[in-house]
Amino acid sequence: MASASNGRFFTIGLVASWYSSNIGVLLLNKYLLSSYGFKYPILLTMCHMTACSLLSYLAIAWMRMVPMQTGEPSFHLFGFIMCVAATAARALKSVLQGILLSSEGEKLNSMNLLLYMAPIAVVFLLSATLIMEKNVVGITIALARDDFRIVWYLLFNSALAYFVNLTNLLVTKHTSALTLQVLGNAKGAVAVVVSILIFKNPVSMTGMLGYSLTVCGVILYSEAKKRSK
Repeated sequence: MASASNGRFFTIGLVASWYSSNIGVLLLNKYLLSSYGFKYPILLTMCHMTACSLLSYLAIAWMRMVPMQTGEPSFHLFGFIMCVAATAARALKSVLQGILLSSEGEKLNSMNLLLYMAPIAVVFLLSATLIMEKNVVGITIALARDDFRIVWYLLFNSALAYFVNLTNLLVTKHTSALTLQVLGNAKGAVAVVVSILIFKNPVSMTGMLGYSLTVCGVILYSEAKKRSK
């Protein structure tokens, strides 16, 4: 009974950590992209994935928080396609994460899975940044010379994105891919409310209806899950 209660509190803590870090990234992204005027979302996302790669490696190889896990050393087309698809599609990504985190054949832990996923995302985002956001590096350096706070904003935003992705994987592992999607929808509604309180954004009746339906859907899912148990 005690172990079940501890497991429940652990899961609640994971979800709370995921929510808080996720909403923090969303709000900081909004500040950088809108209020601050740093209009380079692809570079910002690439910074996120770079932080995920570096911090995952530091946590595994240097701090030894979890053991380093390897995949098959030879190239495997199916694994490559799955990894690319996981980076490209949110819903499919969640399902694949659940399989990799729980299947007997792989059973990667969350840090190692993030370590292997993030560099692939960096490669794709770097290409997109160079093509779609030309001279963004020079512009960012110029901005840093005028206001060095942008460097701290980007570093903090990237580090926070690491915790978002790590807790995302942990929530997937300890709940399910479907639960993650439902929680993600609810998180969107919560983030909007927090954003309204901070940035005073106007909300239309259509938006309010959408948020209300989202919350109702989360409640119905929770009730259905309780009944299934």
